[in-house]
Amino acid sequence: MTWLLIIGFAISSSIDNFGVGLSYGVQRVRIPPTSNALIAAICFIFSLIGIVSGAWLAVLLPGILPDLIAFAVLSTIGIRIMVIAFRQQRKHQANVFSEPEKMDFDGSSHISLGEALLLGIALSANALTNGVGAGLLALSPLAIALSAAVGSYITLSIGVGLGAKLAGVRIGKMSVGQFGTFMSGVIILLIAVTRLF
Repeated sequence: MTWLLIIGFAISSSIDNFGVGLSYGVQRVRIPPTSNALIAAICFIFSLIGIVSGAWLAVLLPGILPDLIAFAVLSTIGIRIMVIAFRQQRKHQANVFSEPEKMDFDGSSHISLGEALLLGIALSANALTNGVGAGLLALSPLAIALSAAVGSYITLSIGVGLGAKLAGVRIGKMSVGQFGTFMSGVIILLIAVTRLF
């Protein structure tokens, strides 16, 4: 069960990367392996910070309280992510999700290390909040952070590779990226529910 939770957190933390990768692929913007590795490293750091914070809270809180708080936090995050998937425009993330070429500041059609630093920070918000939930559940910090980083690298690579091929694909009324975001929320919500049993 522990490994299923870790895999669930990894998928949820990095599924937005797949959507962003698709956007970059459609725009023919490349993400070199070194830039992708930097984004994954930032995801690792954010996950670790979240996990350590969550574990610290779990030590301070008595009895079943960490599980109840983890349920509340993860449910809120999961529902929020699902709602975001239905929004047509996310103003605070517009440059990353709907207009990826704007993150390519120098117009080179590839993401440099400097651009990757900014992109990594933007993409690691889920890893940070998911990390807090994982820490409250006393999951292995190293396993969660490593799986989130590896997931980040893989999903971004696959997303860029498939971007041109899936440009017009829709799942119901959602784009592939929106559907991925929605499923990320569903996974987090399912993890939250497991804390009640």
